[in-house]
Amino acid sequence: MTDIAARTREVFARLGADDPFDAEGDLICRSPIDGAEIGRLMTHTATDAADVIGRAGSAFEQWRSVPAPVRGQFVRELGELLREHKDDLGALVSIEAGKIVSEGLGEVQEMIDICDLAVGLSRQLHGLTIATERPGHRMMEQWHPLGVVGVISAFNFPVAVWSWNAALAFVCGNAVVWKPSEKTLLTALACQSLAAEAARRAGVPEGLSAVLVGDRSIGEVLVDDPRVALVSATGSTRMGKEVAPRVAARLGRTLLELGGNNAAIVAASADLDLAVRGIVFSAVGTAGQRCTSLRRIIVHESIKDELVARLKAAYETLPIGSPLEPSTLVGPLVDQGAFDAFGAAIGQARADGGTLVTGGERAEVEGEGFYVHPAIVDMPEQTEIVKAETFAPLLYVLSYSSYEEAVALHNDVAQGLSSSIFTLDVREAEAFLSATGSDCGIANVNIGPSGAEIGGAFGGEKETGGGRESGSDAWRAYMRRSTNTVNYSTELPLAQGVEFV
Repeated sequence: MTDIAARTREVFARLGADDPFDAEGDLICRSPIDGAEIGRLMTHTATDAADVIGRAGSAFEQWRSVPAPVRGQFVRELGELLREHKDDLGALVSIEAGKIVSEGLGEVQEMIDICDLAVGLSRQLHGLTIATERPGHRMMEQWHPLGVVGVISAFNFPVAVWSWNAALAFVCGNAVVWKPSEKTLLTALACQSLAAEAARRAGVPEGLSAVLVGDRSIGEVLVDDPRVALVSATGSTRMGKEVAPRVAARLGRTLLELGGNNAAIVAASADLDLAVRGIVFSAVGTAGQRCTSLRRIIVHESIKDELVARLKAAYETLPIGSPLEPSTLVGPLVDQGAFDAFGAAIGQARADGGTLVTGGERAEVEGEGFYVHPAIVDMPEQTEIVKAETFAPLLYVLSYSSYEEAVALHNDVAQGLSSSIFTLDVREAEAFLSATGSDCGIANVNIGPSGAEIGGAFGGEKETGGGRESGSDAWRAYMRRSTNTVNYSTELPLAQGVEFV
């Protein structure tokens, strides 16, 4: 057993989870750090998945009648357990997803933050009292639980995305069945272990929270089962285009968080010291494997050479290596598929006339992990490869001469997740945030597009799917609206002046 496998086993034990090595397991879990086997699990069958959904439905029937502030106590217990086990769960995220130490810990902190938000929200799931034209009547809106919520998550945020959905879904009165990525199953099982302990402490119905272990076929069971009221799916646009029509065919609901091809406009007035710091983190954080990772820079022609030179210098000093080392800033790609896509995109960009400024080659790191030197490619125009999302640290540079040209380039991609502009011109900043500026769900000024706080709703437009998770009024996606009219008079007036005698 490798050192990383042994460490995984130790962390699992401290998190209260079962040993991740099942001698009869048919699904092998590997760490992107060195390719080592860190777990072997038994996959669920379609029958198993259907049974799990059925138990979740039974739990929901009990849970929906529990007052929302009492439901919040379950999420509070979960948040406390996450605080207690933050270091271990963060380490497991680094081991299984390849995130550097601070990012692994940051992801668990995000879970803690959404639990805090959800606990407060459990006392604020309020509707409206609406003015009515009929005397002696009261009209109002109420919000009620949906039922079973299916969560499909991607490898790059193996625990945070579940928590965004689950914390809100639980306080809204729903059950949650989670189908995590096959690449990050151990973190999911660790979270489920903590959720089970929180449920025990809070007296929650059995089956309210569950994890499905398996491949695409198990996710399809979740997508197609009419007992699943809402499918919240995070992943590629390709995946979303398959999920959405299947759920729609049974008139179910979807919440989609799909691909991003995020850009930063760097204006002539920009603070370049600030811009360089913001660009580098956004482009190479998580080895470019965030849906909000920066893919494109659209820089004013008057400062392009200086900005590119500064970025090249910064890239060439980035520490690349094991994410478990505190000094590392760039960890591994998740697997060979990601590595191959990285190389293929650079090759196509160069064939399209692009110039490789720096990076692009494999980095020498001990073990069988796929590490790369983050790449910058200077492009003469926005070609099809630039418009495609490559899930790796690959940054394209485009230039512009007018603000209108920059916004046109920015919006000329199919995805619409996150965006930013670096400028000290208040007119440009405000225009970028206006209806004629960025067409993304997230638009920032003088910070990069990557990273978000729990208080704001997270999600995007166009082929990003239109979903919203986390803060603001995202909780409404997990509930159904009921409009009510109460007649407390002795008359029966009809709306719109209709008379029926």
